[in-house]
Amino acid sequence: MRQVFIYLLVSILFSCQASDEKKEVIEKPKEIIVGAEQTETYLPLLKDKKVGLLVNQTSQIKGKHIVDSLYALGVNIEMIFAPEHGFRGDEDAGAHVKDAVDPKTGVKIYSIYGKNKRPSPELLKQVDIVLFDIQDVGCRFYTYISSMHYMMEACQEANIPMLVLDRPNPNGMYIDGPVLKEEFTSFVGMHPIPILHGLTVGELAKMINGEKWLRSEEECDLTVVPVKNYDHSMAYSLPVKPSPNLPNDQSILLYPSLCFFEATPVSIGRGTDFPFQVIGYNNKEMGEFTFTPRSIKGAASNPVLKGEQCFGEDLRKVAKGGLNLSYIIKWNEQFKKTNNESVISKKKWMDLLSGTDQLRKQIEEGKSEKEIKISWKSDLDNYKSMRNKYLIYTDFK
Repeated sequence: MRQVFIYLLVSILFSCQASDEKKEVIEKPKEIIVGAEQTETYLPLLKDKKVGLLVNQTSQIKGKHIVDSLYALGVNIEMIFAPEHGFRGDEDAGAHVKDAVDPKTGVKIYSIYGKNKRPSPELLKQVDIVLFDIQDVGCRFYTYISSMHYMMEACQEANIPMLVLDRPNPNGMYIDGPVLKEEFTSFVGMHPIPILHGLTVGELAKMINGEKWLRSEEECDLTVVPVKNYDHSMAYSLPVKPSPNLPNDQSILLYPSLCFFEATPVSIGRGTDFPFQVIGYNNKEMGEFTFTPRSIKGAASNPVLKGEQCFGEDLRKVAKGGLNLSYIIKWNEQFKKTNNESVISKKKWMDLLSGTDQLRKQIEEGKSEKEIKISWKSDLDNYKSMRNKYLIYTDFK
């Protein structure tokens, strides 16, 4: 009888252990697999083709640059196209990107940032397909999506297919901001979408096609390789910094809100080890936190207020993401008290970043964040309805 009892007890213990192990397996989230990692899906599209790549430092396959990976797999890489910040992502914002040669593969690199924002028809005649693989951060004024737009136009006009390898949007759970008005179209805002658009680059490419936003109004021959095991509610930590001044998750979350300060004399940390995570000005009345911007090669050669002690606030531990207007509103109020003028000194640049002049005027008039956001609700509702047509992934609740 004692042996039977021991047998039953051991059986129950093993059963409980197995049940716990099974529960662990069930609850463990599936690994996100970006488009670039799914080589078995898109390599057949590149076979025996002369390939052009629009890529940068974020274009990685398991820690290895996609150029190196595809080259090792025997893909015929004819040329590389470099967007803002360059092929290796080591150029200042707005800095001229030069043509070059990739030292590892010997492939020619052509800049599409600066004077020529799209490749010439003559250049594209040398390739059979263009592959786009760049990590975006989900903001309308982040220029990688503008480069994607121009490449789609060039491919459509040259009758060349374009392949987009999709990646998650680290701000993909947010849809917010004024929808761009046509008269404020620029390289930092090419589409009638809000600042936080809630799309991956693959979804946006589909929208550009479907809404006929290319200049010919004809569709680009587009293929998107979707991300596996992803939806828009998921937080996503980028394995590689997408540009020199977005070094971590916190800077990426704050970027939509702090980018407005680019139209002011105020520093948002360019030239420090924490860009887009602090706000400061060379006036002691602006706050207790201090920092001094310096020249940093490849990130901030000549930052705002270089060499001057700045006083303000440290946002490195602020958890809130999305579009937070309280920063620019508060600093505008403080600036008026100490300097007797609006903090927004570059009005045209502010309007281009905003996609409208209404936001600037509302801030200068002293409107609250709630009042401002109510004013763009109707446009946002219309955008969300349009957006639903192009979603590849399950939307957030």
